[in-house]
Amino acid sequence: MNPSLTNEWPIKHRADACARTGRSFQPGEQFYTLLFREGDTFRREDLSEEAWQQRNENIQPFSFWKSRYEPPPATPPEPLGKENAEELLRRLLAENNPANANACYVLAVMLERKRVLKQVKSERTDDRPVLIYEHAKNGDVLIIPAVQLRLDEIGHVQEEVSRLLKSTS
Repeated sequence: MNPSLTNEWPIKHRADACARTGRSFQPGEQFYTLLFREGDTFRREDLSEEAWQQRNENIQPFSFWKSRYEPPPATPPEPLGKENAEELLRRLLAENNPANANACYVLAVMLERKRVLKQVKSERTDDRPVLIYEHAKNGDVLIIPAVQLRLDEIGHVQEEVSRLLKSTS
């Protein structure tokens, strides 16, 4: 994986307003998320339907998709205790350690099955495929390296993830 890819672009939060018009999104409104490659990093733009219709179609994003805007939930009180799967995934992505790729992949699949994350795209960077996930509640985008786990490796990775989750209590 490109060394700076996850380091400089681990998570970009959904905007509450259109990147072009500045108009705030309304609850339930459809909008478009565009990812643009800029060297070794990505730039995210969230566009209203109007801005999408008026865009320059000659400028092609790396990836894009349509979503429904939901306002961010009220900030919950600071949790205490052990790290959950989502927190562990975010921490591992921020560490930018290629050795964490298998664990990140398994955590993303776990969170997808729990409907915390939804895979919106799969793309290919210069050196490997990546899975693009969007957080179901807050719209955060997480870019997860796609790994090719063999059947005999899955148990080991699951044990590693369980150990990581238990060690943070």
